[in-house]
Amino acid sequence: MTDELEEPLALVTDVVGDRAGEWDRGGRLPEEEVRWLGAKGLLCAQIPPEFGGRGFSSEENGRLTAHTGRLCSSLRSLMTSQGMAAWTVERFGSGAQQGRYLSQLTSGSLTGVAFSEPAAGSDLSAISTRISAEGDTVLIEGQKVWVTGAAYADLLVVFGRYGEGAAAAVVPTDAAGVAVRPIPDPLGCRAAGHADVSFDGVRIPADSLLGGAGLPIEWLVTSALTYGRLSVAWGCVGILQACLSAAAGHAAVREQSGRRLVDHQLVARHLAELLVAEQAAVRCCEHASRCWDRGIPMATSAVLTKHFAATNAARGAASAVQVLGSAGARDGETVARAYRDAKVMEIIEGSSEISQLLLSEHAVSVWS
Repeated sequence: MTDELEEPLALVTDVVGDRAGEWDRGGRLPEEEVRWLGAKGLLCAQIPPEFGGRGFSSEENGRLTAHTGRLCSSLRSLMTSQGMAAWTVERFGSGAQQGRYLSQLTSGSLTGVAFSEPAAGSDLSAISTRISAEGDTVLIEGQKVWVTGAAYADLLVVFGRYGEGAAAAVVPTDAAGVAVRPIPDPLGCRAAGHADVSFDGVRIPADSLLGGAGLPIEWLVTSALTYGRLSVAWGCVGILQACLSAAAGHAAVREQSGRRLVDHQLVARHLAELLVAEQAAVRCCEHASRCWDRGIPMATSAVLTKHFAATNAARGAASAVQVLGSAGARDGETVARAYRDAKVMEIIEGSSEISQLLLSEHAVSVWS
């Protein structure tokens, strides 16, 4: 661990403490404390220092993300959303837009990224939200679903149709015509502020439109999704670490038939497989982050890493619940939360099936 990471890890630990289960059951994070973490530059730590960020490398930010995910996947989900929004602005925003929006995201403002729609999930080419330039304003019409963090957000980065291509715009959630409807009782990451958002004649200044307007939708969203997939993968490392710690700790002291659980071979197998999954996921994440930091194209690497980490987190969480038995089947407990949260990780930022299709295409292009 680098010296630069010691303070951020400690700050997140202090904020979360032992309250993640309480937040999960209540479906709400303590917003004031979350905004405080944001003002410390910890929700999007890769933002450059000139905009108030930490200037972390992808690998440093990944380790912070994993640590947060180990403590609370809902908070980690906000970190992923904030980072995706920040990276989209950094990638496509003008200098003035970067100065305005990135500084807000390191000063306590919260944000989310609006991709999915009722008829456009894995296939984002089917989005129907319209973004239109009209004089010195931009008009937005449409509906988005499952926008992580929207229930807390001050700003949303919204992707939509723009002429024959697509565009992204930064929309204040208090703008006239924006309606945010929190999703009650989601399966996982219950406190992450998932919400459906509608845009009914929303009119914002023209300089809210980010650069790249008119490009194909795939070109615009791939950049944000690559960041998001890598962030989710690091978060799944955290889930695996939480499960490994809980399962190993329980198996070392719980006795059954006069022997510790760890001394029963079938239980020991679960622990071994959890350890292998955690270590392999860490190595995949390290490789992908180092590619990012070195400027090596890594969109496929991000898909592979997210797919591997998410599927193993889901499998590992199920094993951890099995090891803990009734002790792990209580709502809000570490492995119970992990079991639900990890399942959601197999769906967001490209489902496991979509990831496999993308990876099979890559396999054919490289190996056939």
